[in-house]
Amino acid sequence: MKTNAKPGDYIEIHLSKIIYEGVLLEVPESEKGIILLKLDSGYNIGFNRKDILEIKLKKKSKEFDENFKIKNDSKKPTIAMILTGGTIASKYNPKTGGVHPLTKPEEFFKYYPEILDKVNVNVEIPFMKASEDMGFKDWQKIAKIVEKYLKDGNIRGIVITHGTDTLHYTSAALSFFLGNLNKPVVLTYSQRSIDRASSDANLNLKCASLAAISDIAEVMLVGHANESDDFCYAMPGTKVRKLHTSRRDAFKVVNSKPFAKIFPDRIEILSNYKRSTKEKTKSDFKFEEKTALLKVYPGQNPDILDYYVKNKFKGLVIEMFGLGHVPTKGARMSWIKKLKEVQSKGMIICATPQTINGRLNPLVYSNGRNILETGVIYLEDMLSETAFVKLGWVLGHKEWTKSKEIVKEKMLHNFAHELNERLEE
Repeated sequence: MKTNAKPGDYIEIHLSKIIYEGVLLEVPESEKGIILLKLDSGYNIGFNRKDILEIKLKKKSKEFDENFKIKNDSKKPTIAMILTGGTIASKYNPKTGGVHPLTKPEEFFKYYPEILDKVNVNVEIPFMKASEDMGFKDWQKIAKIVEKYLKDGNIRGIVITHGTDTLHYTSAALSFFLGNLNKPVVLTYSQRSIDRASSDANLNLKCASLAAISDIAEVMLVGHANESDDFCYAMPGTKVRKLHTSRRDAFKVVNSKPFAKIFPDRIEILSNYKRSTKEKTKSDFKFEEKTALLKVYPGQNPDILDYYVKNKFKGLVIEMFGLGHVPTKGARMSWIKKLKEVQSKGMIICATPQTINGRLNPLVYSNGRNILETGVIYLEDMLSETAFVKLGWVLGHKEWTKSKEIVKEKMLHNFAHELNERLEE
């Protein structure tokens, strides 16, 4: 059986009773009798050549045009686009069946030429990383680049492409680092690489670009609202969380509402937001890295807190059960004594809910009241990831750490929509 298809091409494999579609993969020399296919689901499947009746070429793989140039049009608004890595800035590698980062901005726009229909783009690549490898120094680096474009009168807004795993940490960090925004700062992503037929990247980028030239002067995460390619949500950077490992609409707003529905050609406003101005953004990149996030589990020994004291951590966010509880009964497993002890040594301890949705209330049950009396700061409906980032940001200000009361005041001050008095489904 012969075929003109090459690795990277999209093909059909016809068996006697079923047809498979996917991207043809390269196979090792030792396995020449095998045809390897990446399905649209992302899984790989192998076939014996002798079992295949026909291979149909459906779509040739795009080859990168070395002469491709990003062209600007003076009639269009200009946005800045900061590429930081992740699936949205990666392409399929037919040799490995995985993805690898794009190497040139021009290569990115080869796959997303529709973006250039509505806007001019200034591209910057500070680094290319999987988001699970990012930390607070990367957040600071991105924020400083964003700050530069916020001061540039020729730039209408900023789009940041990012991996999905820790995107909501970065969106929270930018929300605190960049106060009093004067133009849109938009983070977006894809769950599937740009050259896959089922990629979610194209709609996300179209909607992100439209958000970037809107008057929504907020840090927002823009991505699929559902599994189809209908529209995206523009979601507050501090009230969003990745709630699915692989769905297109992995990110959801928690305890709040999206700012808007964004279609490829229009925006429908859903909630209040800060409008674009000519005011100066107040940048503040301080961060205390000796901050941690801990999830309590049944039967957990409170001595775990000694680790953080020994290693000189300044603050800890604890994800608690229910309305804000940890084990309190029994001499060995009660957390009450240990919570008092570590806080007396200067550590700040905050509480967030494991339930994700809802608000903490330590006054409902006696064990909650006992925990509150130790000095734990209950962070109402704040998301754990947002709380972790905010605590690091607050503790990074030495003038705020002079007393616990100031820290508590700052943690319960609503800087960037992180707290919501009226919870939403």
